[in-house]
Amino acid sequence: MRIILPLLFTGALLTLFPAALGLAEQDAVVQDEVKAELRRRAVMIPLQEDINPLSGALLQRKFETAVESGVEVVIFDINSPGGFTYVTFELMDMVLDAKDVETVAFIEKDAISGAALFSLACDRIIMLPDARMGDAGEIVMGADGAFRYTEAKSRSVLAQKVRDTAAATNRPIALAEKMTDKDMVVFKAINKDDGTIRYFSDKEWVAFEEQEKWIKGRPVREAGKEMFFTANGRRATELGMANQTVNSREELADVLNVAEPIPVLERSWVDTLVFVLNSGFVTFLLIAIGLIALVVEFSAPGLGIGGLTSVLCFGLFFWSRFLGGTSGWLEVTLFVIGILFIGAEVFVIPGFGVAGVGGIVLLLGSLVMASRRFALPQGGADFTGLGADVLTVAGAFVAFLIALVLLAHYIGEIPGLGRLTLKPAVTIDGFPTRDVSDEMLVPGWQRVAVGDVGATVSPLRPSGRVEIEDYTIDVVTEGEFVESGTKVKVIGKQGARVIVRAV
Repeated sequence: MRIILPLLFTGALLTLFPAALGLAEQDAVVQDEVKAELRRRAVMIPLQEDINPLSGALLQRKFETAVESGVEVVIFDINSPGGFTYVTFELMDMVLDAKDVETVAFIEKDAISGAALFSLACDRIIMLPDARMGDAGEIVMGADGAFRYTEAKSRSVLAQKVRDTAAATNRPIALAEKMTDKDMVVFKAINKDDGTIRYFSDKEWVAFEEQEKWIKGRPVREAGKEMFFTANGRRATELGMANQTVNSREELADVLNVAEPIPVLERSWVDTLVFVLNSGFVTFLLIAIGLIALVVEFSAPGLGIGGLTSVLCFGLFFWSRFLGGTSGWLEVTLFVIGILFIGAEVFVIPGFGVAGVGGIVLLLGSLVMASRRFALPQGGADFTGLGADVLTVAGAFVAFLIALVLLAHYIGEIPGLGRLTLKPAVTIDGFPTRDVSDEMLVPGWQRVAVGDVGATVSPLRPSGRVEIEDYTIDVVTEGEFVESGTKVKVIGKQGARVIVRAV
């Protein structure tokens, strides 16, 4: 009996142990599910290129999409050398003004110059241990092609922006400013009463009225004379510029308490198309083809293949500039006004004068303005960019003129475009003759001559249709409106355009 009872007890334990183990596993699974449900929703947006109007506009659109989706954390995956100052300021304001989401700068490699300033504006900065951030001094390219420090006025604006941003995100103001100022020196000071650590610049220390309450330490080695503050992840965390370091994206998700895997807002096909359409060569083709198609359309009344092609080319041009952040409605308005001026010169005003020249200037000027990457040129780099934009538009215009000359000579031999040219009449002994079999193949406007009289079959306002003999043709007046059923006389011809006047 003494042996049987322990055996029965042991058997009962062995029976219950698997059940208990199964319950423990179920509890662990439930706990994991609860933790997953408690994790916050996040999305990652890459910033893996230089900061320019195009990349900045795309990043802003991605950020708006992320916020509208209702996520709680937006992570910027940063590896960028920086770029345009004014675009950087716009991106900094974007994240500083975002109140419904937590913004995180995740630096795996480099956040240099404008990318470092953008990181400074985020709520948290998390870096890999060997990643780097800093070196945000503002430089411009001079007339000699060499880069140099910007003027004091521009540096003052940048320094104040950085100080305000560091104060808003609770980071050492002096170290943040040191990223933009190579002349100042930053050192650590310790409060004698409570041991608080604070970083001062030499300029700030001179004007500080409570020096006796602080113990001035040695300069920070990354913030000495003649250098812009730059630090790796470990050092930036130690100095308070970064919040902490992680070794992987999985660890990043745990630190931020967000669900894994973190979805990434990759570049869409629309973004890729915008980048392609903004390239110099494609821009050149769009403008050149659009101008050629516009002339073809002006050569024949009504909306045809030329007009549709021109609308497509310039539509793609301005659409890509709108999404690229370099164009607005002003450029589109100037472009349309230029087209109207040229149209008035061709169809209404005889000759070629102020309206035509003004229209061309407005048209080309609007194309340059829509391609510009800055508000006003402020340095050598801006003027270089402006020169590149002007060269692209001017090159496309020259290509258009060359194509126009070639079309004038060979358009009659191109299938489908021969109708745009006026073929000479066949003569016998100096007198015109007609081949009745071929006459039906000749467009009506080629068969009409100056002095012919016909009647309008539709109102001319100022274009419309006129019946002359047994055929109907498209005509225009000199600008006046003519009612239907009125006799008119052909007073001129310009290519496929027939000009009439009421008799």
